[in-house]
Amino acid sequence: MTMDKHSVFEYAPAPESRSVVDIAPSYGLFIDGEFTDAADGKVFKTVSPSTEEVLSEVARAGAEDVDRAVRAARKAFEKWSALPGSERAKYLFRIARIVQERSRELAVLETLDNGKPIKETRDSDLPLVAAHFFYYAGWADKLGHAGYGPDPRPLGVAGQVIPWNFPLLMLAWKIAPALATGNTVVLKPAETTPLSALFFADVCRQAGLPKGVVNIVPGYGDAGAALVAHPDVNKVAFTGSTAVGKAIAREVAGTDKKLTLELGGKGANIVFDDAPIDQAVEGIVGGIFFNQGQVCCAGSRLLVQESIQDELLDSLKRRLSTLRLGDPLDKNTDIGAINSAEQLSRITALAETGEAEGAERWTAPCELPSSGYWFAPTLFTNVTQAHTIARDEIFGPVLSVLTFRTPDEAVAKANNSQYGLSAGIWTEKGSRILAVANKLRAGVVWANTFNKFDPTSPFGGYKESGFGREGGRHGLEAYLDV
Repeated sequence: MTMDKHSVFEYAPAPESRSVVDIAPSYGLFIDGEFTDAADGKVFKTVSPSTEEVLSEVARAGAEDVDRAVRAARKAFEKWSALPGSERAKYLFRIARIVQERSRELAVLETLDNGKPIKETRDSDLPLVAAHFFYYAGWADKLGHAGYGPDPRPLGVAGQVIPWNFPLLMLAWKIAPALATGNTVVLKPAETTPLSALFFADVCRQAGLPKGVVNIVPGYGDAGAALVAHPDVNKVAFTGSTAVGKAIAREVAGTDKKLTLELGGKGANIVFDDAPIDQAVEGIVGGIFFNQGQVCCAGSRLLVQESIQDELLDSLKRRLSTLRLGDPLDKNTDIGAINSAEQLSRITALAETGEAEGAERWTAPCELPSSGYWFAPTLFTNVTQAHTIARDEIFGPVLSVLTFRTPDEAVAKANNSQYGLSAGIWTEKGSRILAVANKLRAGVVWANTFNKFDPTSPFGGYKESGFGREGGRHGLEAYLDV
């Protein structure tokens, strides 16, 4: 079947209203329950990636501000950790409900600041954020039954540094288990996406959370480094690039700080010849083009059995030609903006390397808006394991396609990576799913689906994808003295 442009439905725009969110012209740091200026008065601007308009000006934390936040968290820790778990749970339940009540506002805010489509923030990010707080609220009074001893104790002050790809969801992954276990928090959001964390500070106030239990210090890498190095931080949790993760590991080596790192990935999505093709195509698209591919567990390497390669790629290209790229606030949009000019140039450079090394590039036909940061969905064929695009994390809407003949070859190619965060398997045979999954060195293996998350399920990596687990009962361990 050929797709001429008349057979594709024309969509009328369905924009979500910006008026549901009220963004102030400037925001302070959130320390000890109050918004405050940075000690040196420094500020930075946060822009909307889809339009490049300045959304707000935000106080930029330095070492002095980080120290103030850690001191506030330390002071709050005495009373917070002494509360019965059932009391802490009440605050977490309250936060979860307020997040649900304000979810439309928070979804629009996240889409404006991050660039991802509203249907993702509305249908994926926000429900999961609330679910994480509900889930860990339930653990707060049951920690003695979590398998870490009859009376596990909190560690103290948790320093948490999160990335820009899921700003509010990463915050929930970090803050919910920390508070449930009785720790207090200093969190540094990414410099390109500070707004939802600052709105969350307001959610904490609305929930009546005691002062100093959660502190939010927006800033650049120097603020993150100051937080990691602070002598009074007991626990460091970081999600972000492998390079920064290695630097953090070096920094905390030899101290008694507990560390969890959730780093890069180059996930393999393995399609066997008996897989349901249409379902697999949807999973491949979700695996690499969800959030513009800016996902550490993205299925960025497609391993397809040789005998079905042509059929699968025809189907995949046809599907990619129907994806709608554009205004992230439009409910019809599938592909939003890349988060920053810096990230766009990295994706562009890696795609050019792919071409220069001889891989064959195919780009979905779509018009890119004149302002903002955009990259059309792209796939590469004729990719070998030696190609840069098959090894390096691109963190963008770029898929590398490799082939295999036998299950053993699929496993060998999937595991031939410095990363080990995620993998996908597509086949009709349950026995094959289990056999292959057992051999894959990846923290999460999806079968006949991809990028499905649940607060009850642990998430994390092997090798250069980091260590430690977030989510589930396993996620409590990182915040307890076990």
